[in-house]
Amino acid sequence: MNEMHYQLDLLTAMNQKLMGNEKMFRMICGTSSNAFLYYIFSEDRFEMLGLWQHYFDFPIRSASDLHKLINCAKAEYISELEEALFCENKHKESQIVECEMQDKKWLEFEVTVTYSETDEPSEKIIRIRDVTKRKKQTEELKYMAYYDSLTGLYNRNYFVRILSEWVRKAQTEKATIDVLCIRMDDFKRINDSMGMIAGDEILQAFGLFLRDLQSEDIIVSHFNDDIYYLAIYNPYGNHNVDAVYRKIGQRTEQPFQMMGNIEQKITVSIGVANYPESARNSLEIINCAEIVQSQKKESGTNSIAYFEAPILTDFIENIQIENKLKEAIEDHAFELYYQPQYDAGSKKLRGVEALIRWRGQDGKFVSPAVFIPLAEKDGLIVQIGNWVLEEGIRVYADWYRKYGYPMVLSLNISALQYKKADFVHHLLVLIEKYQVDPALIELEITESVLIEDFNSVVDKLNTLKEYGIKISLDDFGTGFSSLSYLKGLPIDTLKIDKSFIDTVINDHPTRVITESIIAMVKKLGCETVAEGVETQEQYDYLKAVNCDNIQGFLLGKPMPAEGVEKILSSIKK
Repeated sequence: MNEMHYQLDLLTAMNQKLMGNEKMFRMICGTSSNAFLYYIFSEDRFEMLGLWQHYFDFPIRSASDLHKLINCAKAEYISELEEALFCENKHKESQIVECEMQDKKWLEFEVTVTYSETDEPSEKIIRIRDVTKRKKQTEELKYMAYYDSLTGLYNRNYFVRILSEWVRKAQTEKATIDVLCIRMDDFKRINDSMGMIAGDEILQAFGLFLRDLQSEDIIVSHFNDDIYYLAIYNPYGNHNVDAVYRKIGQRTEQPFQMMGNIEQKITVSIGVANYPESARNSLEIINCAEIVQSQKKESGTNSIAYFEAPILTDFIENIQIENKLKEAIEDHAFELYYQPQYDAGSKKLRGVEALIRWRGQDGKFVSPAVFIPLAEKDGLIVQIGNWVLEEGIRVYADWYRKYGYPMVLSLNISALQYKKADFVHHLLVLIEKYQVDPALIELEITESVLIEDFNSVVDKLNTLKEYGIKISLDDFGTGFSSLSYLKGLPIDTLKIDKSFIDTVINDHPTRVITESIIAMVKKLGCETVAEGVETQEQYDYLKAVNCDNIQGFLLGKPMPAEGVEKILSSIKK
């Protein structure tokens, strides 16, 4: 009933007072959810109309009372609201302002002034409506458009937008801009081992730390997954990267606290690009920072690298090689070469190691040191590795049928290939398909296979051993070789890395380590193979310290299948 009386009062008052102002009459009568103040200048008198009591619990009677209304707004909006409510600018038909009030509501004030024939202000209508819901929806849309929902940092699009504005500003001010691509090291392992929720916690915690670095001249964005970007505007050309890097280093020295009182440390790799030195627009600067980060991340944890022109050249070359590598897989453009291994004592042929070769369109070989890391990075190594398995076993089966010589075929297995759930099944299918004795197949694995889940790796190795397949640990002595591996791994052979052999003659510590490895491996009942033997002196020494087998240029370089056939043919004779 009160609402109905309000509307009747409204209509009656407006009929009397606004009979000559059809526009203002329609505005008031058509918006029953609003509150109105109707002011007559000649009488300095306000009338409160509409849902005034819904909005305010005090009356407005005269112009001086407007300050009661103005003081309901938050401090930062008072000046703007005061200017609008007292506005008598006849050149503006109406003025609209939005203000957040002390009670956290958002109100829109629309002020319309009419003028008499003598050009004097005669009437003023102040329409007030609640726009809290619309404002909230607008803020939510703005947040979705500009911010990352997981971390609360700027998203990629908004970061690029601000960076573009900074570049234009820097051109005028002769300023510089540093852009940092910050990537968590080994985040995938954390996410896989601890779960996605824990992974999100880490991303949020690190993002919160980075957000505290923001200032007028520093912005931070979460681009995706484990990648953040930070931009520094240097108005005087000074570079402030070192200060930010120190803060990141200090924070990552301390663990992040997670749910369940779990503590998790992280490290990051950072690539830095600069305007105008590295690039001239926002997207190019971002790309340069990402390139240097991805190219240099192997330099270690909490590492930082700065963009230089040769890095871009290397990156472009790698992209070209990757594209050609994909074509090579489709075109079956790979070859297998084989390097012989000989018994150190009798010089009897022990076996051969299959080594992949890729001959480019120009007829020249592309170094495995170049294309294998790229294949591993892109996951192409699995396809390549599977081809090596089948081609190697197929050729070996043909040799065995022709010559009947029971030598060992060593095949290198990548970590990605080994991790595939169907790896063992795939290998056994090939052995059955080509009717090869599994006891003559040797799989060479490196420490990278062992890093993530040692127990799972060992279980798979034991399965392979049950079928008679030999296991060889390759490149022992490099990286972080651990004696605990030897104790827990079901290996048959250990290969001593070439880096040991290169210095074994002239370096006493190397000799001590080499002899210790050979003696220990023998006691474990395993064979040893020395890689990279190039001189007679190295051969004689290794033979003297009871190394079982020799592989290297001294006794045989990697050769095509025809070269192995010649060796087998001479043995048969």
